[in-house]
Amino acid sequence: MRIRYSRQKNGRPVKKAIVYTQDEHGINLADVDKDAVYIVERLRANGYDTYIVGGAVRDLILKKRPKDFDIVSGASPARIKKVFRNARIIGRRFRLVHVYFGPKIFEVSTFRSLKDGTTSNTFGAIDEDVFRRDFSLNALFYDPLKREVIDYVGGIKDIREKRIRPVIPLPLIFKDDPVRMIRAVKYAAATGFKLPFALRWKIRRESALLAPVSSSRLSEEILKIVHAAAAPEIVEDLEAFGLYAYLQPNASRLMGDGGFRARYLKSFTDLKDNPEKAEIPGWNLAALIRDYLEDYLDWEGGVHENYKNAFAAARQFVLPMNPPRVELDHAVRLIFAEHDITLKKIRLFERGKPPYRGAPSLEELPPGESLALGSKPRQGLPPRRSGFPIPDGTDPSAPVKKRRRPRKRNKSPHPLPEQPAPEAGE
Repeated sequence: MRIRYSRQKNGRPVKKAIVYTQDEHGINLADVDKDAVYIVERLRANGYDTYIVGGAVRDLILKKRPKDFDIVSGASPARIKKVFRNARIIGRRFRLVHVYFGPKIFEVSTFRSLKDGTTSNTFGAIDEDVFRRDFSLNALFYDPLKREVIDYVGGIKDIREKRIRPVIPLPLIFKDDPVRMIRAVKYAAATGFKLPFALRWKIRRESALLAPVSSSRLSEEILKIVHAAAAPEIVEDLEAFGLYAYLQPNASRLMGDGGFRARYLKSFTDLKDNPEKAEIPGWNLAALIRDYLEDYLDWEGGVHENYKNAFAAARQFVLPMNPPRVELDHAVRLIFAEHDITLKKIRLFERGKPPYRGAPSLEELPPGESLALGSKPRQGLPPRRSGFPIPDGTDPSAPVKKRRRPRKRNKSPHPLPEQPAPEAGE
C-alpha cells in the first residue's frame, strides 16, 4: 500500500489517496474485459491518464464479473474521438463518448471539476472528479496496466465493512440528483451492504424529489432493476422506502394487496432463477405486466381484440416507463403463450384509422371491476392533429387528409456533386 500526496501552496505535503497493489485489492485481471484494457492502453499511449471506474471496480473487488465497464480519462471527448475511429460523442450538456466493439459499448467520460458543484460539466482532474461520485464504493479508480486501485475516499474500507457511505454531503446529494436515492437502495439490496441511519432517514424524507424527474431517466433505472440479479430484493426495498411509487406508480398502488404483492415479487424471482431466459425478447418486461394482465383482463373473447386491449392496457400500466413497442409486443405475446394462445402477426391499427386507444385508465376502473378485453374504445377522442378546427357534424375520429407539399426544385442549372459516404465509426 502506498500513499499519494499533493502539495499545498505553502509547500507542505497533503495526503490525497491510498494506492492498493494487486495483492491488497485482489482483483483478477482475467475478469476485466480485454477491450476495456485496450481502451485504457490506447489513451495512456496518447498521454492521457485513464482508469476503469465506478461499479465495475466495486464488482471486481467483490469477486463478481461486471456487465459494463465505465472508463474515465483526462482526454476531452474530441480527443477520445480522434484516438478511436469506432467512437461516437453523445449528449449535449454532459458530453460522453461511446466506443463500440461489435455489440459491446464502453462509455468513456472526461474528468470533471467541482467548479459549478457536483453536477458541473467543466473538465477537471481526477482528485476533483472523485468528489462528484455518489457513494464511496463507486468512487474507486482501477489501473489495469499497473494493476493498482486508487482510493481517494476510503471506498475499499467501506466495501470491507459492508457499508454504503455517500461522498457528496447529505444536504446536497439528493437535491443535486434525486435518482441517487434509487441507486443507494439498489446498491444496498444487490450487495447486502448496510445503509447508515442518516442516509435512510434522508431518503424517506426527500423521496418526493423524484416527482419531477424525467420519465426517460426513470425508465432507464427500472430497466436496470429488471435486468439485475437481485431484482426482487431491490423492488421490495424500493417499495419499503416509498420510492417504487415513482418508478411504477400503478404497480405500487396494487402492491397494497398482499396477494398481488407476493405474485408480483415472484415474477422477479423467476427472472433471478432463470437467467438464461433473459435473452428471450420481452421476457424481462413481462415480469412488470404479467400479474396485472392476469388479474384485470378477461381472457375469453376474440384473439384479435384481446391482443389489442392487452397491449394498450400493458402500455398504460408501466407508465411513466415507455418501452419500445417491439419489446412490449414480445412481452404481451409471451403472456398469451402461457395461456396456450398463439398469436399471428396483428396490426394494432388499420391504415387510415387512428391508433387504438381503448384501454381505460386505472383510475377510471371501479373497485373490484375487471378490464374487459372486449370493451369498445372510449368515445369523444381528441382529433389526431391539433391546430385544425373541426367542422360541426364531423366525426373527430375520422382520418385527417394530408396536404401535399410542393416539391422543392433545384433552381441551379448545374446538379450538385455527390457527397462521399461517411467512413465507418464516424
